[in-house]
Amino acid sequence: MRKITVEPYNPEWKNEFNKAQAFYSTSLVGLDVQIEHVGSTSVEGLWAKPILDIDIIVNDAETIRKVIDRLEECGYKHVGNYGVEGREALKLDQTNTKIDWMAHNLYVCLADNENVINHLMLRAHLRRNKNAVKAYSEIKRNLAELYPDDMTSYLDGKTDLIIGFLREEGMSEEAIQRIMDINKK
Repeated sequence: MRKITVEPYNPEWKNEFNKAQAFYSTSLVGLDVQIEHVGSTSVEGLWAKPILDIDIIVNDAETIRKVIDRLEECGYKHVGNYGVEGREALKLDQTNTKIDWMAHNLYVCLADNENVINHLMLRAHLRRNKNAVKAYSEIKRNLAELYPDDMTSYLDGKTDLIIGFLREEGMSEEAIQRIMDINKK
């Protein structure tokens, strides 16, 4: 298992996402997709694990299949939904020479998927609230120090703060509960 490390915000993360976005836009030309930089590396000033989180958002299941097929042609492997309906994960073949940006997690998601809504709401909240960025950065640094080899404890330790942010954004209690249930799997 890799050690959990969080780093101060790096403006290069945005440039790395822009490279990824340009690649996906070209590879997925003709398909109706929205390519979003989500997760902590997408928020200026936020400490993060140096791994991009990218959601490719589509409107229907047929397009998910087409996107997966195209990305597999580019060197990705479809690894399933990890128990989250409407969200499919892809992993990059490490020998791929077409991809020249930093480590990343890639998901193809239905637009109405609660996890996508969660990602976008959390990103919006953090981008608007410097105090939230400060609090989230602090808890992430502390958790990485306390649990450098325990991803489950690291993730669990962030949950209450994230849920608080989502409540402030108006996410329903039912949706919050479903997201919490998924994260416990």
